[in-house]
Amino acid sequence: MNPHLRRAIPHHVRRKAICRKAQQRHSHFYARCTHWSFYSNAIAAPIRWGRERWVLSGSGLLLALLTLVGLPAWAHAMRQPAEPVGRTTLALQLPPLPMQPSVPAVEDWQVTRVQAGQTLADIFHDHDLSSADLARVLGSGKDIDALKRIHPGDEIAFLLGSSGELRALRFDRDAATRVTLHFENASGPLVEEITPRAVEHREHIAQGVIEGSLFAAGSKAGMSNAMILKLAKVFGYDIDFAQDIQPGDSFTVIYDDVYRDGEYLHEGDIIAAEFVNQGKRYTAVRFEDPATGSVSYYSADGRPLKKSFLRTPVDFTRISSTFGMRDHPILGRMRMHKGVDYAAPKGTPIYAAGDGVIKFRGVKNGYGNFVVIEHNKDISTAYGHMSRFAAGEYVGDHVRQGQIIGYVGMTGLATGPHLHYEFRVDGVQRNPLTVTLPKPEPLSGKLMAQFRAENATLMARIQMIDARRLATASGKSSSRNLD
Repeated sequence: MNPHLRRAIPHHVRRKAICRKAQQRHSHFYARCTHWSFYSNAIAAPIRWGRERWVLSGSGLLLALLTLVGLPAWAHAMRQPAEPVGRTTLALQLPPLPMQPSVPAVEDWQVTRVQAGQTLADIFHDHDLSSADLARVLGSGKDIDALKRIHPGDEIAFLLGSSGELRALRFDRDAATRVTLHFENASGPLVEEITPRAVEHREHIAQGVIEGSLFAAGSKAGMSNAMILKLAKVFGYDIDFAQDIQPGDSFTVIYDDVYRDGEYLHEGDIIAAEFVNQGKRYTAVRFEDPATGSVSYYSADGRPLKKSFLRTPVDFTRISSTFGMRDHPILGRMRMHKGVDYAAPKGTPIYAAGDGVIKFRGVKNGYGNFVVIEHNKDISTAYGHMSRFAAGEYVGDHVRQGQIIGYVGMTGLATGPHLHYEFRVDGVQRNPLTVTLPKPEPLSGKLMAQFRAENATLMARIQMIDARRLATASGKSSSRNLD
């Protein structure tokens, strides 16, 4: 087209002319596809399947099925059969299996801790055990002294069968020995099994100065009441803790506690101690005789602290009446008081002042429950106002120093619980607080040499601790003076 003419004809006229020419050239296509549309709401013409289309679709589906079925069958037919492989069975010698240890059945022990006031018969009754079982234990012929003298806190265990019968009884003979009594049959002897137990002793050091009482000072130093009483008993032959203790008295103690299986069991013993009373120094060292196994406390020069007699045969709180004339609190008249009265709670144990023989045990006039012990042909001691006597002791029996013979009470002419104690020489009462007691002989020979070897280290430790305490006290005093 001439360019001049193209510029003269408008654009929209030219576009319409091109569309008409294209429709004329492709008229057969527009006639066949005129129903097509790009709008979503346009009505689609239904698809019409002709015979040719059905034949082609069926042929394709048949070919697919033949392929799925025929290929696996053809592959199986073409597989070559595998030749059989020969197998030979050989018998091998295997090592024997290790024996598996049998797992013992867990034994269900019923453990009981003895309560205050309980007896062994009470404990058996609480576990529905018969008196026949108790009789078998007591008559077994074994060493069962620990069961006969049970204390609060002791542990006793029972192993019962499925029907409640007693199969075994377990108790501790001492801190390091556990005893098990097995009931193998209904009437035969009991079988005893002894098991040692590891016991650990842990050492402690305590020191203090008395300001009010020994118990207050000992408690402040970390000592238990039981250990304070042991300290008083160690020095009780030389010091009257009711009358002689003064403010400013001091003590240094090396002692141990007993542990078992990592748990605290009970307080141990005093190993060494020093007590300064009114400026006088007393020392005590625990020493065991290797020949006899007996344990006693000795002074630094090897002389036994244990005298022939105890100054105070009871753990008392105070002296309620001394030796001499007094106005009797019940009779109401002046009367010679021929002993010393030690006030203590009812039931407090009373100890034999020395080795001897029981000559009287019963009720006597104003003394109430009364015991007299003869120690030798010259000396005897008497104990009055007991609440009750110790079990298993009778007139004519021998008793050892420190053995319990009764308990504090207020029988007879008494206004409160206390022990009336008399010390008699040739039948005449003497003042127990001032009477001269014979001194025991010191160690000699080989025992003295062994004692000195053990004593040197302990005494050096105590002196070092005491010197440190004095230095600390001196430093505090100087500091107060400067202030």
